[in-house]
Amino acid sequence: MRKLKFIFLFSLLISSCEKDDYHTLPEEPEQVGIPEETPGQTEVPDESGEENSVKEDPVSKILIYNEALIEDSYVLINNAASNRVYLIEKNNGKIIFEWDLPSGIGNDAELLPNGNLLVALTDDDPAYTFGGFGGRMAIIDPQGEIVWDFKYSDEFSLSHHDLEILPNGNIIFIAWEKKTGDDLKEVGFTGDDEQVYAEKILEINPNLNEIVWEWNVWDHLIQDRDTTSQNFGVISERPMKVNINYEDALKDGDYKGDIFHANALEYDEENNLIYLSVNYFSEVWVIDHSTTTAEASSSKGGNYDKGGDLVYRFGNPEAYNGSGERLFFHNHNPNLVAGGNSLLVYSNGIPSVDPHSTVYELKIPEIFNLETAGTNELEILWSFSDPDLFSAKVSGAYRLANGNTLITQGTFGFWEVTNTKEVVWKYKGEGFFWRGYPYSKESDAIKNLGI
Repeated sequence: MRKLKFIFLFSLLISSCEKDDYHTLPEEPEQVGIPEETPGQTEVPDESGEENSVKEDPVSKILIYNEALIEDSYVLINNAASNRVYLIEKNNGKIIFEWDLPSGIGNDAELLPNGNLLVALTDDDPAYTFGGFGGRMAIIDPQGEIVWDFKYSDEFSLSHHDLEILPNGNIIFIAWEKKTGDDLKEVGFTGDDEQVYAEKILEINPNLNEIVWEWNVWDHLIQDRDTTSQNFGVISERPMKVNINYEDALKDGDYKGDIFHANALEYDEENNLIYLSVNYFSEVWVIDHSTTTAEASSSKGGNYDKGGDLVYRFGNPEAYNGSGERLFFHNHNPNLVAGGNSLLVYSNGIPSVDPHSTVYELKIPEIFNLETAGTNELEILWSFSDPDLFSAKVSGAYRLANGNTLITQGTFGFWEVTNTKEVVWKYKGEGFFWRGYPYSKESDAIKNLGI
């Protein structure tokens, strides 16, 4: 079984996807399974500090609760609006554990088997602050003590959005790298901005605080406008390269150089691959992690002998002038489904084109072979959408052990749906939610957390 991650969001009311518009919450549906809305409850210390009492939280409501069909697991909630992160019970919304963070939320966090929390935090003085910025990472024990603290924030580079611990104990994370002047000319960039923020993935050994592996999209670009540039070419014939002038990522004019806006990564241990969600390209890129850093900057080497070129990509063939039907309109949270050869992706949608969100389960191909003719889009195994399910920002979905799917609707709250698409749990919260993560009550992490 793959581990289930817990994610935190930034502490400010800045979204992880600046292009997407906030959405007005829908009308509340009729409640099913409980007679009245159930306010969430928070355990807080009494005046003596020795016992916990229960404090009602009137802003959270359980709208649907079908005890017979839900999975009896905890849900970790990250409320960026109030900079709070907490675990809740599903039946009553009771908060059973809450973390004190040493700085603002920098989006992602993961509860480790020993009860420690790996968390992305915000740097106090970052050079730039796009939605989802971080700049700092830490590991915090159940007592709130910081056992590891690392800053990745300077004039040019800044960690953001997502991080994940690897089986060897190293940590991978996403970061921006500022490019200006000659860097832009060399790659034939034709946008209006004087700077572009390239996406890169880094791997750090936390015992040594050393970067031991790196991949950078800047090494794998193509364009068809500047014939004098070395990366000039026919875009549709080289889908393993990234079009630096992809118009859909540039046309809105409010990206301020953040033209890719990667917002999530998922590590595939069995195949040593990284799935990277690239929001402004409305795609997921597949990257070979078996390469050395030198190979990752080239087009040779690694298990797939492509170096750092894209092993695969899907969601939006328009990004490389390919064929096939576009599936995503902004996307978040690709994650592998345990025990199968598929993954879930949350497609946010945009009001003017696709004004609702959809969760897709997609079949992973047995062989990654990027086609220059024909489609590279994945087969849809399962999907869920609803007229009330829409969040243009953040959000995600995870497959539960009982086969249900837990969905985060970032501007609303959380849903749990069965494989037959019956809604069996619905939790409305007041705030802004990065993702919701299921966690077994019998897991080592929960036991070592001491609850």
